[in-house]
Amino acid sequence: MKTVGAVMFISAAIVFSAQVGFAQSGDARAGKAAFTKSCATCHGLDGNSPKDAIAKLLKVEIPKLGAPQVQAKKDPEIKKTITEGYEKMKPVKGLTDKEVQNIMAFMRTIPKP
Repeated sequence: MKTVGAVMFISAAIVFSAQVGFAQSGDARAGKAAFTKSCATCHGLDGNSPKDAIAKLLKVEIPKLGAPQVQAKKDPEIKKTITEGYEKMKPVKGLTDKEVQNIMAFMRTIPKP
């Protein structure tokens, strides 16, 4: 009887954690729309074609978001870059937490340049 109870408890825990994981993940399709609105001006519509004129004006190198060194970053680091900025990149204002999650989901779909 204890074994059945333990199995049920573990099963419930697995189902709950899977639902929490899905709730925290973003929607790449919605992320593409938010990316286009908030990020494409500098990073290009595909995320891999940074705008040279902006990079030159700011005297920075805008990374291609499909590059292995960008894709290797953990989600909290990417979220921090989006919401707080990085070096000369200003934080992206006016995004909800869900929109940030969606943008990160879209970024994960960007292929290597």
